[in-house]
Amino acid sequence: MTDSSNLHTYRSHTCGELRGDNAVLRARLSGWVHRKRDHGNLLFIDLRDHYGLTQCVVEITSEIFKIAETLRPESVITVTGAIERRSDETINADLPTGEIELRISELTVESAADVLPIQVAGDADFPEELRLRYRYIDLRREEMQKNILLRNGVISSIRRRMTESGFTEFQTPILTASSPEGARDYLVPSRIHPGKFYALPQAPQIFKQLTMVAGFDRYFQIAPCFRDEDARADRSPGEFYQLDMEMSFVTQEDVFNALEPVLHGVFEEFSGGKKVSARPFPRIPYKESMLKYGSDKPDLRIPTEICDVSEAYRDSSFGLFAKLVGQGKVVRAIPAPGAASRPRSFFDKLNDWAREEGAGGLGYITYEDGEGKGPIARNLEPERIQAIRDASGVKDGDAVFFVCGKEGDATAFAGRARTRLAEELELIDPDVFEFCWIVDYPMFELDDQGKLDFSHNPFSMPQGGLEALETDDPLDILAYQYDIVCNGVELSSGAIRNHRPDIMFKAFGLAGYSQEDVESQFGGLLNAFRYGAPPHGGSAPGIDRMVMLLADEPNIREVILFPMNQQAEDLMMSAPAEIDAARYRELHIAPQLPKPKKDAPTAGSN
Repeated sequence: MTDSSNLHTYRSHTCGELRGDNAVLRARLSGWVHRKRDHGNLLFIDLRDHYGLTQCVVEITSEIFKIAETLRPESVITVTGAIERRSDETINADLPTGEIELRISELTVESAADVLPIQVAGDADFPEELRLRYRYIDLRREEMQKNILLRNGVISSIRRRMTESGFTEFQTPILTASSPEGARDYLVPSRIHPGKFYALPQAPQIFKQLTMVAGFDRYFQIAPCFRDEDARADRSPGEFYQLDMEMSFVTQEDVFNALEPVLHGVFEEFSGGKKVSARPFPRIPYKESMLKYGSDKPDLRIPTEICDVSEAYRDSSFGLFAKLVGQGKVVRAIPAPGAASRPRSFFDKLNDWAREEGAGGLGYITYEDGEGKGPIARNLEPERIQAIRDASGVKDGDAVFFVCGKEGDATAFAGRARTRLAEELELIDPDVFEFCWIVDYPMFELDDQGKLDFSHNPFSMPQGGLEALETDDPLDILAYQYDIVCNGVELSSGAIRNHRPDIMFKAFGLAGYSQEDVESQFGGLLNAFRYGAPPHGGSAPGIDRMVMLLADEPNIREVILFPMNQQAEDLMMSAPAEIDAARYRELHIAPQLPKPKKDAPTAGSN
């Protein structure tokens, strides 16, 4: 038996370390009071630290009992005592330390806890705003500890795999210049340069390209990025992290071949036994993805594909669709395996959902006994019903749902309907991670005013280079740009970069930008390209989204240590916060706050 005077001040072991063969020891543990159970003559304390939980016990005859029974949950204590083996009937097989308990002979209260605003033990749900205000308590919960440790493991694995693949880690500036990217910058006023502002980087895009121009061959960074944009379930406002990577002298396939082993390896390592799609990941052209899945972020766990059946309705006896197709509209068909046997309420429910989504409804045909049935089938020629069956690949017992409208609207709604049907019919395999690359994005598109504009990334290399820009219809030009998608979640966009000023000027010129416009907005990058730039390309998968998928969490804030709320507020630290007049003067700026609305509620109003 070890003398307690020889033990470490706070602990000889962690709360997850002791086992049955430690029963002869005298040990000291420190941690949080997870739960107390009063059994009359005995008081049990479950003591928890980062590593696990150990049951401790004190008898009513002990002087320590009175101290122990006053302890509130989450108080921090140090206990010392003998490690005893539990009787067979009291062993907790679900707990790694479940064979033993510590019989308390010494107890020190390191920090007494007040009444908790949220509980750590148990499965009670609490409002997200309350959880974020007391995030340091929320993070003590087992699920949150698991998520944050998963995040650490994923980042460590990525860093190791990238280094082993010959990439070098760089750190790019945080205070930089504003750039016209897809979102608003966070701006930082300069004290020593009155009237001028730094910007926090939306991404290290320019700097990683300049790193290639500087002659480094393979760059990566676990990069913080800052964007002043609204929150979504899969996007945190304010800041996020990404695996930023760039390579010189590469084609699009080279980028894929470098990134795929990293993503595949990380997901296999942390999937918990779920299947990860085999390499190489499917390459799906953008146009094909929009037709088959109604999205450029397809969930390939869903086994159905959308098809175009406009011709089956052209000049048909189903007057509504025939008329719309004659006006240039399209009809998309979404297969629904096994849906023919569903009750009428199933179809009515989907119709109601479609109307809530702003559509007129969701027509359908069911296929039973070799025939098409339902309201549409009763008004459509048999050969057309068969043509729809052949095009959609359905069989007896299945149904087909239809979306009709302008091509863009029909495509998007058909994609949403495909997902909804898969959820209702339980077609989505929860035990697989399905990756794909979306490739061949169009370089240009027409905006709402019919003006030519970039469709995705203006800095991508057009397929066909300068010759394509000079000779082809701009709307037919594809770009070397791509997205990596997993289970319907876009992890990253990427591209082979346009590294030649002449091609860049021509591409921007087609979109209505003068050479002076390009020089003024992107002069730093252009100047670098004038002194010899290698062909280069890269990508930047989101760390937060990867961990969200691996943790099977629907909300990205569940995998971030200290996230902001949906209003981009840090409730715990009260940020953003006002500054005093002296700071405004020091920064050479003046507040221009919006006037309160006349109908805004005043203090004390109901």
